[in-house]
Amino acid sequence: MTEQPPIRTLVVDDDFRVAQIHATSVERIDGFVCVGQAHTAAQARELIKTEQPDLLMLDIYLPDEDGLSLLRSLTGAGAAPDCIFITAARDLDSVRAAIGLGAMYYLVKPFGFGQLKDKLESYRRWRGQVTSAAPGSEADQATVDSLYDLLRQPASGTSKPRLLPPTMAKILQAVQGADGPVGASSIAAQLGFSRPTAQRYLTELHRRGALDLELEYGTTGRPINLYRPARRE
Repeated sequence: MTEQPPIRTLVVDDDFRVAQIHATSVERIDGFVCVGQAHTAAQARELIKTEQPDLLMLDIYLPDEDGLSLLRSLTGAGAAPDCIFITAARDLDSVRAAIGLGAMYYLVKPFGFGQLKDKLESYRRWRGQVTSAAPGSEADQATVDSLYDLLRQPASGTSKPRLLPPTMAKILQAVQGADGPVGASSIAAQLGFSRPTAQRYLTELHRRGALDLELEYGTTGRPINLYRPARRE
């Protein structure tokens, strides 16, 4: 798989010190680069034009315009990068508005580096799957579910180990023993399950972080979900 270019990230926070801390944190995470810091909505607009970031790390409380309004206007103009809100705003109206505007995440200050790293790495995996798809490709429901699951995956090593149900354990072992990425049809034939059953367990194993997902495109452009054991960083 072709290595993805670094995700160009713009930090927008009215506090100079906090913005610097966030920018430094971004630079510590593989696959990300900070292309600038803005402390007002006006500065953010200018840097979005000149730097064309892939991702905004956006505060709601800005001196000249709130972050929600900024994202709303960028979206209306068709110029909005992906966005993660990083803010002290805890009211549900702000959270609901952020979700409605398509924010990838909403992190409430204060938070630790591990939380930010977790969200950015999940976003990076999601972006890698989306950007690797061929233009005009279609997605079935399993693919859509997998893409949403990528954004909900916990940080590696932070979740408590859970005993897998017997069927799920068998499917995981089959994937681990395969020569390469395998799909639900192959697993179903090998273990004697129905394809929907195999797909359901593969999707759940992927959601839990035990499997990585690859999308393979055939002549029709419809993707086939293939799975392999998750790579540990």
